[in-house]
Amino acid sequence: MNITEWKTSLLDAPGVSAVPVMTYPGMELTGTSLMEVVTSGKKQAEVITALAERYPTAAAVSMMDLSVEAEAFGAEIVFSEEEVPNAVGSLVADVAAAEALPVPAVDAKRLGEYLLGMEQTAKSITDRPVFGGVIGPFSLAGRLIDINKTLLATRKKPELVEATLAKANEFLKAYLLEVKKTGVAGVVIAEPLAGLISPKAAKSFAMDYVKELVDLVQDESFAVVLHNCGNATKQIPSMLETGAAMLHLGNTVKMTDIAVQMPQDRLFSGNIDPAALFRIGTPEMVADATKALLEDMKPYGNFVLSSGCDIPPGTPIANIDAFFAVLADYNAALA
Repeated sequence: MNITEWKTSLLDAPGVSAVPVMTYPGMELTGTSLMEVVTSGKKQAEVITALAERYPTAAAVSMMDLSVEAEAFGAEIVFSEEEVPNAVGSLVADVAAAEALPVPAVDAKRLGEYLLGMEQTAKSITDRPVFGGVIGPFSLAGRLIDINKTLLATRKKPELVEATLAKANEFLKAYLLEVKKTGVAGVVIAEPLAGLISPKAAKSFAMDYVKELVDLVQDESFAVVLHNCGNATKQIPSMLETGAAMLHLGNTVKMTDIAVQMPQDRLFSGNIDPAALFRIGTPEMVADATKALLEDMKPYGNFVLSSGCDIPPGTPIANIDAFFAVLADYNAALA
């Protein structure tokens, strides 16, 4: 698929397209458990395909599991049937430990299943792009060092963060090349931890490293979507400098503050609250928020409607139905 043509089609469309970040709601449609979907590429493809069959998304998005790359490095992962997997503890205490950290194979631990899931999803869904998912370098470094220690180290021990980032990006470059081989049309790089540091620090510790990844893999057949669900309003300039084809923002920002910073030829996306609205809200609450966001974004032809982050397990299908119903009504009124 020519991803440049796809991007142009979204920019030129009279209405608004939607690409919510969702995999877990497909579990309800297929009767799949959380443990099955985070350990089986086949099950991942099934739930994503079920969502694509139900909803007119402009693209399908693979799993956003921010534990799988850290697990490959050797991090301890906590699994449950209610919450997405989570990396705990620390693998890197100092620069020496970072420099000695082995870079894992691209199919280590569950990575092989996630690559399989992307490959099978790309084969199953052929009427729209499929985007894979990986963690960003700074967010991966944070899971190897410890998130709170990493935030402090950006000010107190930058050499520790930089040494860990070097290993993280060495791995991510190799892994992204494997992701590209699966046949997906692009990838969502999730850098949520960057939203917790200053704009200057985010550029040097996150976006400069993301740019290396974008430069490596993005072309006319493969797009990068850069996700930052933190306080990213003042980080937009460095996010744009990465060259990512689309920016995806979380519900902690006002999309109007983002929109005025975006070049008209660059897509940006967000930001209905995945927890307070999609997960525990009512269909009426989701509908009202979606209507309000669409009205706010009416002047911006490069806006793509989405969730603010990954829609979590346990989200009622009725809430996602409400989101798409509002979008359908909005686009019908424009026709």
